[in-house]
Amino acid sequence: MREETRADRGCDELAALWNLAAIKLLDVRLHAMKPGERRYGYRLPASGFVCGSRGKARLLLDGRLFAEGRDWLLHGAKGMTVDIEAEEEFYYYVVFYRAALAFPGWRSLRQRMEAGSPFNEAYGFRVADPLRLLCRFDELAAAWERGGIARLEAKGLFYRLVHEALRQREASQGASANIDPIGLAIAYMQAHYTDSLTLDGIAARFGFSPRHLTLRFRERTGTSPIDYLIRLRLERAREWLTRTDVSLPDIAAAVGYADVYYFSRLFRKHMGMSPIRYRQAHADGLALDRPFGLSELSIGERKPSRYSVVDSENHYHKRHESGGFIQMKRNASTGWAMVLLLGLTLLLGACGQSGSNAGAAGDSSAEAKPTQTSSAASAAAAQSGSEAKTRTVHMVKGDIEVPAHPKRVVVLYMQGDLLALGVKPVGMSNIEGGAAFASETRDAATLGNWFEPNMEAVLALDPDLIVVPSEETYEMLHKVAPTVFVPTFTMTTAERVKFMGEIFGKEKEAAALLADFDRKVAAGKEKLKAAGLEDKTVTIVEGGIKEMSVVESKQYGRGSQIIYDYLGLKAPEVVQKKIDVATEASGESVSMEALPQFVGDYLFRSMWDGADDMSGSKVWSSLPAVKEGRLIEIGFGFSYYSDIYSLDKQLDFVVDKLLTTGKAQ
Repeated sequence: MREETRADRGCDELAALWNLAAIKLLDVRLHAMKPGERRYGYRLPASGFVCGSRGKARLLLDGRLFAEGRDWLLHGAKGMTVDIEAEEEFYYYVVFYRAALAFPGWRSLRQRMEAGSPFNEAYGFRVADPLRLLCRFDELAAAWERGGIARLEAKGLFYRLVHEALRQREASQGASANIDPIGLAIAYMQAHYTDSLTLDGIAARFGFSPRHLTLRFRERTGTSPIDYLIRLRLERAREWLTRTDVSLPDIAAAVGYADVYYFSRLFRKHMGMSPIRYRQAHADGLALDRPFGLSELSIGERKPSRYSVVDSENHYHKRHESGGFIQMKRNASTGWAMVLLLGLTLLLGACGQSGSNAGAAGDSSAEAKPTQTSSAASAAAAQSGSEAKTRTVHMVKGDIEVPAHPKRVVVLYMQGDLLALGVKPVGMSNIEGGAAFASETRDAATLGNWFEPNMEAVLALDPDLIVVPSEETYEMLHKVAPTVFVPTFTMTTAERVKFMGEIFGKEKEAAALLADFDRKVAAGKEKLKAAGLEDKTVTIVEGGIKEMSVVESKQYGRGSQIIYDYLGLKAPEVVQKKIDVATEASGESVSMEALPQFVGDYLFRSMWDGADDMSGSKVWSSLPAVKEGRLIEIGFGFSYYSDIYSLDKQLDFVVDKLLTTGKAQ
């Protein structure tokens, strides 16, 4: 590689010229070339930067070799001819601009420009810190692509790019600096924590094996790359939770987690409490335990956090926009004021009816008497042959009296279990588009996300029973009406359905549901065995053109519970090893280049509106499962839920698709 520049002109002088000139940003593009492809004779329409993003190539400017291999930056002027020869699949950024004298009367400026304009120079150099430079190109390209007012932001980002280019150009002219790959890996994670990063991908980018990178990273930081990434993401999430009212799904997506439930569990594991509880605790001014803090994340240069939900290129981060997670904003002060008002109304009503129990005013057990009376009345009614009006439900939060025949049930997340038992709710949390039970819930009011329901909407329904899946939602709603906490995410399907039967006095119906489902599972296994499919491997993926998330547990949804648990099908060995030890929902994001080793005989892909068309990907199209017609697309909303209603429909779908796809071979 060669460079042509005025060696006696320092970075400060060049920066002064950039600072005193008027710059107009003309275009920002990312181009791709196939291995062996050549592009000759392209004449630059304006001054511009060219930077390789991925792969290797040879680049000639006016017939002279300026760049070869990878990790370089080139600058050319209007009219110069560019030739590019791609040695392998090659991606590169091009940024065009126009510069003019902002203050033509300034003598010093004219003299500097006469000594050689930096805007018309031809130069190229190998960069010592490619990741930092590529981050500048990434930011600039994203802002330019958004258009509109973001073009103003792009102009500011262009100056940041120029600053980084000048800094690295100056460094390249001196002694070669020792490149710190661990420092670069840290900087890369700090800049790209919103992306779907994997250990394999990070290691490959910096020329390590995953094991060697982990050892070096641990020696330097005391933790593994993935643990560092998790801590980095959760620290950013903590900042969003405490500084904004942004909804939980958006925060999860903003820090790189497609599944908000998985994000919530990870947050609880590391922070000691759920995201919602953390936000409430901070708002209330409580002292919080922080397993890690800002100081622990200061390895390398700290990067400003970026909120990129709307503009993220990872489409599986965007699925909440079309899948039903539509946040209903909650005014906390108004919501709790209504709860207090409701409580006061109930209290006054109780006082008005207490004339015959005046002596109970000073009795320390007075609050327990209504429950005791209700229980006694229920028992007496049962003995006399009349039907009880309430029943006692035993739950982890303690015993609770609920209506024997509730008429206005509100349920969060577990709609399908209720519907399978013949209970139609009047209100429920939002559901993902395409959910198996969507048509059965058209008449029910929607109340926001299951983990953060709209308090005012719940109160407006005047429910007589509420069923919730988390302690946080129990604490939010138990003062509104009798509320049953169902720890759905720590229960098996059978345990949860039986408990639902107890809540609604439908124990026989629950037992029949489970028995029918078990029979269908057994029949499905026999059908697959008869078709010779029981030993075939199955992979479930979700994602887009850049990378895919491979499901690695039986609790992830997307058909994993049916395929890996009930039907007992196996994944390829590299995936099955992780499934066998997984205790919670988990998956691994892999690059398209690495995807083939994870894909089995049959491939299920989770789909949603706007998902990437993969037909243009050579890697995807070359997968045997895709090429030979063993690709099965399963709707994201349809496969998201794990209630008995949804599982029953998913079972039918999976067995039918495997059989019909198998017959076509």
